Amino acid sequence: MRFPPRAGWLLPQHWGFLPHLKRSPLTTFDSVAVVGALRLQCRLQYDQRTRFWSEFLSNTGRPAHKWTHYFPAYERHLERFVNQPVTLLEIGCGRGGSLQLWKRCLGPFARIVGVDIDQRCSSFEESQIEVRIGDQSDPGFLASLVDEFAPLDVVIDDGSHVMSHICASFDALYPHTTGVYVVEDLHTAYWPEFGGSLGGHTFIERAKALIDELHADYTHGALAPTSFSQSTLSIHVYDSLIVFEKGRHVHKHAPIIGAEPADRRAAYRRAARRLITAFKP
Repeated sequence: MRFPPRAGWLLPQHWGFLPHLKRSPLTTFDSVAVVGALRLQCRLQYDQRTRFWSEFLSNTGRPAHKWTHYFPAYERHLERFVNQPVTLLEIGCGRGGSLQLWKRCLGPFARIVGVDIDQRCSSFEESQIEVRIGDQSDPGFLASLVDEFAPLDVVIDDGSHVMSHICASFDALYPHTTGVYVVEDLHTAYWPEFGGSLGGHTFIERAKALIDELHADYTHGALAPTSFSQSTLSIHVYDSLIVFEKGRHVHKHAPIIGAEPADRRAAYRRAARRLITAFKP
């Protein structure tokens, strides 16, 4: 009995998933093979997109405590480090579960470093996981972390959540971070017991200023370029979570590409020259 494909997604452009099958009219067996292979491909792609969430939900190790709405951000910003020889440093070990979570998610080449002020967290050490005991606001201790582990691919601050502590860690570790710097639980920026207040001296306000600093090139000299503006590609603000992406800047330009009438093309060029002139210091 023939079993011809009826869905639009069983079309020749999908044969790339199945290089072992001939590009010929589908038999019943071939149709079943196509459906099965496509389902497997979609499942694998879905699992890759939800790796961190799946690992969290299936955790049977030490307790891991994370806000659920953080996981789409983890998937987005940490996926590129999976199965790479990366160093991830997490401030705040909790009960040890998140260290194991990062180890499982990032794979066998990852080096996970936990930092905590509680001596008992030393017991969380295992293969791929190291723990250092110290105060995240202590410049000497932070310098020792830089000396031992830098460059850092990923830093996750889930420590005391005290504003002055967050700022101290950021100042010491951000220059030595090459990939992603994450600050969690920033709802505490509005809580007085953590040094927070609306519009006060908090890391939220610090991040607002860093957005200006990121755009230093366009401020007509009001802000000078800094190591931050020259090494930071983007700042992502989520509910209670801020992610800084670092990287190398390339030449910034805005070409006009495509066919346009000659008079309109000339007008665009004049406007572009005016815009470029306006941004020159």
